[in-house]
Amino acid sequence: MEDNGTEVTAAGIARLAGVGRAAVSNWRRRHPDFPKPVGGTDTSPSFALGEVEGWLRRQGKLAEVPLRERVWQHLAGHPEGPLTALVLAGCVLVLVHDRPGVWKEASAGSDAHLAELLPTALEQVLASGALHGSAVPVPAPERLRPSAPLLRGVAELAAELGAPEAYEFLLGRYLDANPRQYTLTPDGPAALMADLAGPARTVLDPACGTGALLRAVAPLPEQRLYGQDGDPALAAFTALRLTLHTKAAVRTAAGDSLRADAFDTLRADAVLCHPPFNERNWGHDELTYDPRWEYGFPARTESELAWVQHALARLKDGGTAVLLMPPAAASRRSGRRIRADLLRRGALRAVIALPAGAAPPYNIPLHLWVLRRPEGAPAHPELLVADGGAATAEARGGPDWESVRTAVLDAWRPFARSGSVSEVPGVSRSVPVIELLDDDVDLAPARHLPPPAAGGGAEELTALSARLGETLRRTAELSEPLPAPGAAPRSPVEQVRWSLTTVGELARGGALLMRSGGNGPSSRVLTDHDVLAGTAPSGTLPAVGEEPVLVEEGDVVVPVLGGGAVARVIDRVTAGAALGRNLTLLRPDPAALDAWFLAGFLRGTANTRQASSYASTATRLDVRRLQLPRLPLDRQRRYGEHFRALAAFEDTLRLAGRLGEQLVRGLHDGLTDGTVAPD
Repeated sequence: MEDNGTEVTAAGIARLAGVGRAAVSNWRRRHPDFPKPVGGTDTSPSFALGEVEGWLRRQGKLAEVPLRERVWQHLAGHPEGPLTALVLAGCVLVLVHDRPGVWKEASAGSDAHLAELLPTALEQVLASGALHGSAVPVPAPERLRPSAPLLRGVAELAAELGAPEAYEFLLGRYLDANPRQYTLTPDGPAALMADLAGPARTVLDPACGTGALLRAVAPLPEQRLYGQDGDPALAAFTALRLTLHTKAAVRTAAGDSLRADAFDTLRADAVLCHPPFNERNWGHDELTYDPRWEYGFPARTESELAWVQHALARLKDGGTAVLLMPPAAASRRSGRRIRADLLRRGALRAVIALPAGAAPPYNIPLHLWVLRRPEGAPAHPELLVADGGAATAEARGGPDWESVRTAVLDAWRPFARSGSVSEVPGVSRSVPVIELLDDDVDLAPARHLPPPAAGGGAEELTALSARLGETLRRTAELSEPLPAPGAAPRSPVEQVRWSLTTVGELARGGALLMRSGGNGPSSRVLTDHDVLAGTAPSGTLPAVGEEPVLVEEGDVVVPVLGGGAVARVIDRVTAGAALGRNLTLLRPDPAALDAWFLAGFLRGTANTRQASSYASTATRLDVRRLQLPRLPLDRQRRYGEHFRALAAFEDTLRLAGRLGEQLVRGLHDGLTDGTVAPD
């Protein structure tokens, strides 16, 4: 059956054929038999996917298209939209995963046969086992018929990747394509929140989104996972995703947990929640006398404190809740009475500051609140305050979650056992509740943590100063002598004597290989910021099922955004990292191109200017248009030696700058906190 209901844009056609959008425009002009638009607009038309695939196949342009790309195009162009298609795909993957024989029987015949048999098979899977009672709709046969090509493709993808990985790829691809539509919880904070909650057989997430927090829970026998979300599609995604990844019983529901709680009788061992922030319309007027407000009725501007009390209400006695909170919730005056009551009754156990960049909004250092439903009067009336970012280096690619996890859990675990913990300056401290019950009840960790010793004290500052001096001497040694002031400059004729080629021509001729970054999964990723700053790989990539591009020693990596003239040669230490987004990798053939020669000429300001295009808010570099001279290999290597020396000089200057900043900051802190004397 040819699928004429699914539509695809020109950009999608370009991805299918592995070409640029300009090539698709040329095909439309040059080939009268190219499929006509069936939708979209004059400036962004859409085409029937079945007709496009047929045309590409006849032209011999579809042979090498990866299966995952074809399945994605069916999903993205589904007649009822990608959300419906993702639910259908997830249902089929659960069927393939749990009952492969049933899928084999249903898919053996025509598309009409598949559409007739599939609803019954899906109902049996959803009505029993792990998904019993979850918010996953079963479509009627007439709605399934246009989806048959997608469903068959999804099953093929499951055979290639595995059913869980196939769903992660499709869901991750959709979320990447719609980054502003959903607030996601990254894997790092999700895993930390699950660690803080500890082992639990019954876990609830009342604002589950795509299920990241529930997926991070450590598996236990006879475990039950509950999720609710106001978006029915997200509730379905969570149920399908968890069923494919865990053996736990999963139940999800669609609806607003504050206004229409689907699990009002549940008493869970743990609650994990990343609630919506700064919601004014959370139900303040209609929930005035709700029994969940044991610690006080939240103000209209304190929606997060409503979620805190909802989480406590769904815990059994002694159960633990961990919520991701905006920092303002720890100090807003409108919430001070509720915060005070949480402290007095021993419900709030810890407030932990995370490093900036942990989760959206990424420019704010969010907090984790750890709460326990009181079983009696608190034996140790203290609150743990901690700063998880104190042990983490700043990086645009994201925090080092292993060091954050270690710092936080090293403070939380002894505190959870004894109700107190030894003080670590700048990192953690247990504060007596009586010290916090003032007019503000300000719980921000920065207010209560003693500062760390400035740079480790005077001895370390002295060592830092010595290291800076040695680095500055090194920069003087590495700086090459400049031409004498009276030396004659090279003539323009001499400057343009060589003939030029482009990176694109070299790639077509086999002298180098070009690859683009951004695939995953990987926990060690070289980001564009790492390349610009000359730092170690600091990023991560989501587990979306695609193979990452790993850099090798001698590769040249070029950022494509920002308009700067930067190219980095990969060394032995960086080799093996995955290539991040907005980066292009050039892998030269050592028999034809010297890597340092290539990187050096790519950094020429005039070169990058002529290869750049300009939008209203960004500059993009077309790496294929970058130029370099045609020179024999021995001549390339002579240039390469000089470019390598310049790179070493640049790295040493960066190090000197960082050391100087540390020294100045350490001296300021030391003088102001008394650890360094003026004399």
